[in-house]
Amino acid sequence: MYPSPLSRPERIQQLAYDFDAQPKKRISRCNLSGATDLITITHVDRYGYKARADLCRTSGLVFLNPVMTQEAYTEFYIHTYRPLVSAFHNRLIDPKSIQDEQRTYAAEVIQFVAPEFADRPMKQLLDIGGSTGVVAEEFIKAFGCKATVVDPAPDELTFAGEMGMRAIPGFIEDVDVGSGTYDFVMICQSIDHLLDVDLAIQRMRDAMTDDGVFFIDIVDFRAAYLRNQRVEDAIKIDHPYYFTRQTIEAYLRKHGLRVERMNFAADHLHVGFLCRKCEPVKDFLPDAAWIESFIDEIRQIQNAPLALRHG
Repeated sequence: MYPSPLSRPERIQQLAYDFDAQPKKRISRCNLSGATDLITITHVDRYGYKARADLCRTSGLVFLNPVMTQEAYTEFYIHTYRPLVSAFHNRLIDPKSIQDEQRTYAAEVIQFVAPEFADRPMKQLLDIGGSTGVVAEEFIKAFGCKATVVDPAPDELTFAGEMGMRAIPGFIEDVDVGSGTYDFVMICQSIDHLLDVDLAIQRMRDAMTDDGVFFIDIVDFRAAYLRNQRVEDAIKIDHPYYFTRQTIEAYLRKHGLRVERMNFAADHLHVGFLCRKCEPVKDFLPDAAWIESFIDEIRQIQNAPLALRHG
């Protein structure tokens, strides 16, 4: 099937996924700040779907609006997500084909995390959005821990279950993973996929032991749109949210997670944050001057000459 001689738009069209027909809900308040002052920054995503993204002028958070419902996303991840990214990249991307990439990624994260467990064991690991469990498996090999994996795609979780991990289908916003149980909690390349980041981060913090360690990484939205000088290229229907260092740190501080170390990933898009518990700062938000400069930069990218936007 891949590589295909068809163009990218033709490959995506061949999937016959009707995004317009999917049930959606409109968002009136920012998930981070609760504010209602929103700016629409784009009306189409990288796949060509009519997906609108808004930016909160109080927090700088960017998100799809309207966004598909949880039921629609559940169906999307089961039937459409992997075929869609395969069509976009013109190569097969499925639970088996991504395992080598996931092991390479896991090695990078393990190297970043390892100093935190140099003098104590990692006993219980919680991996949110853990897909097939390949990343968790590498952590088991490295640290000898037990692992629980949560993911909305049951077919992908089958692999984790077969490897002896506790596999929980669903979204972290809804499932019960236990409180104060895990000395290491991670959400790898998945926070952008969640529907309620505010609730999810609180639930992940609650799952940690008092001296637990938390790892999260984001697709840096600025890095994504600066790469091709095009905002639409950074938006995609599989990501309800889009983060910068400033907005994710605001979420973390709000929920009592202090960033101790950062890592710019080898792909030049992801940024990793290693955190420990601290006192929550409920009203923590990015600096207002930064938000205005962020808005101005987006507008400049949108209005750059075509020759600059496409190289």
